[in-house]
Amino acid sequence: MTSAAPTRPRILSVIPPMTQLNTPYPATAYLTGFLRSRGFQAEQTDLALALVLELLSPAGLPKIKAAAEAIPGKKRSNTLKVFLNEFDRYLASIGPTIALLQGRDSSIAHRICTRAFLPEGPRFASLDNYVDEEGGDPLAWAFGSLGVQDRARHLATMYLNDLADVLREAVDTRFEFVRYAESSLAQSQASFNPLATALAAPKTLVDSTLDTLTLQAIERSQPAVVLISVPFPGSVYAAFRIAQTIKARHPKIVTVLGGGYVNTELRELAEPRVFDYFDYITLDDGETPLLALFEYLAGQRPRLNLVRTFTRVDGAVRYFNTGEADVPFEEVGTPTWDGLPLDRYLSLLDMLNPMHRLWSDGHWNKLTVAHGCYWKKCSFCDVSLDYIGRYDAASAKVLVDRIEQIIAETGHTGFHLVDEAAPPKALRALAEELQRRNLAISWWGNIRFEKSFTPELCLQLADSGCIAISGGLEVASDRLLDLMKKGVSVDQVARVTRAFTDAGVLVHAYLMYGFPTQTVQDTVDALEYVRQLFAEGCIQSGYFHRFACTVHSPVGMNPAEYGIKLQPLPPGKFAKNDVQFIDPTGVDHDRLGKALNKALYNYMHGICLDQDVRSWFDEKVPRPTVARHKISRALSGQS
Repeated sequence: MTSAAPTRPRILSVIPPMTQLNTPYPATAYLTGFLRSRGFQAEQTDLALALVLELLSPAGLPKIKAAAEAIPGKKRSNTLKVFLNEFDRYLASIGPTIALLQGRDSSIAHRICTRAFLPEGPRFASLDNYVDEEGGDPLAWAFGSLGVQDRARHLATMYLNDLADVLREAVDTRFEFVRYAESSLAQSQASFNPLATALAAPKTLVDSTLDTLTLQAIERSQPAVVLISVPFPGSVYAAFRIAQTIKARHPKIVTVLGGGYVNTELRELAEPRVFDYFDYITLDDGETPLLALFEYLAGQRPRLNLVRTFTRVDGAVRYFNTGEADVPFEEVGTPTWDGLPLDRYLSLLDMLNPMHRLWSDGHWNKLTVAHGCYWKKCSFCDVSLDYIGRYDAASAKVLVDRIEQIIAETGHTGFHLVDEAAPPKALRALAEELQRRNLAISWWGNIRFEKSFTPELCLQLADSGCIAISGGLEVASDRLLDLMKKGVSVDQVARVTRAFTDAGVLVHAYLMYGFPTQTVQDTVDALEYVRQLFAEGCIQSGYFHRFACTVHSPVGMNPAEYGIKLQPLPPGKFAKNDVQFIDPTGVDHDRLGKALNKALYNYMHGICLDQDVRSWFDEKVPRPTVARHKISRALSGQS
């Protein structure tokens, strides 16, 4: 980079809808902290949270009611009928319920728990799944006689989910609390046309509300540059809507797009219309590309010397990259949540499983132990991309310095380590440094279930504040784990997870189905392994993901090695990531997935752990070839 300091533009980083409602997504916190460390005037705002709080408010509900009333009576679902019939109760209860979920008014929990305060729409039917033999409280098994606050937040979460269903049916079919507009407008869309059509369509109440919030944020911050980070496909539509609003009212503001979605899906971008909304799009870590861009905007760097940046030149998309080194991970600075309303986030309790609830419940300071993945071999993962392939760690001293700074700023001592897989050595060093400073925190994060996590290390991590860990078991089959290059076996996973459980640490397993060459027998056997892992107390939570082949993974780059044939990608100039393939097994994995998720839901609630796994499938499937006590024997050291 040039030695002259660039002019310091005023910068606003934006979290677009919809990401998380319980805690800020960390991208803007990292960028804002880094830019401030380099002398920039940098601010941040969370429009995802602001949008939900505006819609679900005493001022917003009447607007939703008007939209629902515009639907003819014969076409109204039961969800809409309950909302309209009980509207006065919704209007009276929405403010106190939001205050409860924000932790500002705990007293209303007692009224909510009576089941007479909140109107109960179709989402409350799930309570029928919990049977009380004496005909009493169906949630007593989960909360006992004293769990008033958690019980109330669970009921309040169902209440909000009912309102989200109303919004989706009456206002905007794309609306979700998370992953807004994902399936229809963004995920692996080769053509920009669907997104362009949606952005040109008449605005919904959600759109107009987001427009207003965007302009208010611009008015407050008066930025010269707006950075929008898009982590998921579900945030793409809102990000473009925000940029569209800015360009219509403030065309001189420079808009920049980045984030996880961009880094995976837009690496071959050739669609000029994207730049009607965004002036620049940057790939991978944003620090170096943004510093280069600000120098260019200040006239101190030629455009040819931009770093990993797309822009439109003479009507065509151009990509510029000088190949400059990224800022070392130890020098990216401490993330800051300054400017984000930490007291207004919503602690939702949608899943009663103690481990599963962590993703939506409570404020967690997001922190990264290291950049990238130290393993970077898994065949289903985007190992060829920077966010996985470039491993760069920071010292334990630097990490704990950051932890202390974040606690001083936020007042929160809970940390979610958001690494792809935190290295065992780094976690041991982190634990030792936390213990040396006698610093009391709670933390959880993602790991690989490798043998380095001995019972002794698990106890040390727990003593340093580790309350939960998650890791990829994927398909519980040694054959497929070997094909995936996971570097672990089912027996090893059992021993590691049990060591964490014995140390008092909750364990979540990421599971996968539909991997190339996975047969029905493989699927049944995998579920039997999962059943035994739950039954033996090795894991307490899990989630089955449908395998997706991506162009940046070893499977996508070398399909023949995995026994599949890729189908041609659809023509287009926009997104490119997921690729369809032909698996010679011909298994209907989507059909099997319904059984897997049904079984897993019950296992997470401690139900049916002794039941034959074949009973979950609607079709006849083969009996498991796995010995019924395989995991038990592995834990006892038997082969």
